[in-house]
Amino acid sequence: MKSLELFSGTGGLAKGLELAGFEHSAFVELNTDACKSLRQNFDPEKVFEGDIRDFDFHQLSGIDVVAGGPPCQPFSLGGKHGADSDNRDMFPYAINAIETLTPKAFVFENVKGLLRESFEDYFNYVLLRLTFPDARAALKSTWQEHYKSLQKINYDRYDGIKYKVKRTLVNAADYGVPQCRERVVIVGIRSDLDAVWEFPSPTHSEEKLVWDKFVTGEYWERHKVPKAKREICVNGLVSRVKNLRDTFGFFEPALQPWQTVRDALHDVPDPRTKHGIRDHIFRDLARTYPGHTGSDFDLPAKTIKAGGHGVPGGENMMRFHDGSVRYFTVFEGKRIQTFPDDFKVTGAWTEAMRQIGNAVPVLLGEKIGEALMQKLVSKARPRARVRAFAAA
Repeated sequence: MKSLELFSGTGGLAKGLELAGFEHSAFVELNTDACKSLRQNFDPEKVFEGDIRDFDFHQLSGIDVVAGGPPCQPFSLGGKHGADSDNRDMFPYAINAIETLTPKAFVFENVKGLLRESFEDYFNYVLLRLTFPDARAALKSTWQEHYKSLQKINYDRYDGIKYKVKRTLVNAADYGVPQCRERVVIVGIRSDLDAVWEFPSPTHSEEKLVWDKFVTGEYWERHKVPKAKREICVNGLVSRVKNLRDTFGFFEPALQPWQTVRDALHDVPDPRTKHGIRDHIFRDLARTYPGHTGSDFDLPAKTIKAGGHGVPGGENMMRFHDGSVRYFTVFEGKRIQTFPDDFKVTGAWTEAMRQIGNAVPVLLGEKIGEALMQKLVSKARPRARVRAFAAA
């Protein structure tokens, strides 16, 4: 199965899809540093460094899946919330790729802010554009006018290119990523394929982590944490643990526990020691203040950020049992985002962490890729009565 990666960044989603069995045909990315990282980890000949508007999709053929993360700043909760009026909105160009290549499926990831009430109409417009990618707007019409015309299309009667599109809000922690990272994932499967997309069921839960910490103590035992340094069950946790005991009784929660920062870094040496890890360099001067507290060592990390104006919640540093804090190293950031240890992220700490923070967690990308591969391989059967598409 061949894939095209748009807005590739440093390649988190791409690596996940690769591990799921997809073969990359090309990467399209504007940022120079991200392109350097892509060339370090994938076939450098396949990396197009430049504006997506200058990339010729017609040079590709047989693309099964188009994937990527259109720039999220127009929809970010921390951004200016410009949506369609923000010139960084790249959804129209992602849709153009779908229209041109007619892949069997597509996968796009974006921030939770896309679901803001103020963006509702534009987001629904994007979903309809992805559903009917060749239903173009009339000359000089606004997106609002185009939106109204798309709403009138009868899906079953439409004989152009069309996709069955689903969007899901997911928390990466529910899939084994040691980070609470909520993102919107949009998946579309071409209508002539006998496949219906369902997002993979969660494999991990916060309930099981709380159970392992405060009911069985297995979490602390596994990490050989002395009782004096264990988290204390206080305040709201007391009633929560009681409710868990009442709910499950002698039977523990079925899913695996959320993975914590400690789980992710259990075998990583202190960066201030001699360790020989190239990108595991200690960075000093981490500080806390109200609202800037870092990620608790015994919880999944906060969402690693890539903001141009800093990270106001201290997401790029960790906080230990004694209240001390320090910044994540690049190596640790990769672990939190589930990149392979040997994955190379170029640039100094700030730039490397920006790339890491922009990425889709590799493990999440792999799980999406595995589910999509299964759908396309085992259930995708073209129906003879539907016109053949160029990429079939």
